[in-house]
Amino acid sequence: MSLLDDVAERDGWRCWVCDEPVDPDMSVNDPRGPSVDSRTADRKAKIPERLAHRGCNTRKGAVKVVIAWPDRLHVADPAPLITVAGRLERKGGRELVARCPTERDAKEAAEWLEDRFSRLVPGLPVTAGVERGGGQFLVVLNAGRR
Repeated sequence: MSLLDDVAERDGWRCWVCDEPVDPDMSVNDPRGPSVDSRTADRKAKIPERLAHRGCNTRKGAVKVVIAWPDRLHVADPAPLITVAGRLERKGGRELVARCPTERDAKEAAEWLEDRFSRLVPGLPVTAGVERGGGQFLVVLNAGRR
């Protein structure tokens, strides 16, 4: 097995940048084809290589990576997830990551965050919760250290 195959299998054939599936049969020269990203956002990252689409990997080299929050989520002041992931991976602890107008919106955001962090920072135990505060609902991530 090649490094690409090993990394892709570990990452479930999903791009760590855009979180979309990567087609194993696509040419590695195609922008949607598989590539190994060996320079993650944090040089001290526990996992030095990640699977990315060729286009996501190339674009990442030119601009700072931003993990987008889905448009379907109703959140205010969403935290930059790469920064949050780095802090939680290094220190563990608790991070307030967004405010929502309704409890339902906050629960939907919390569910998405737990799912996304399971792939963004594999192996880091992250849970998301919802707390009331100031007439709104706060989405909070909690992580233990590895």
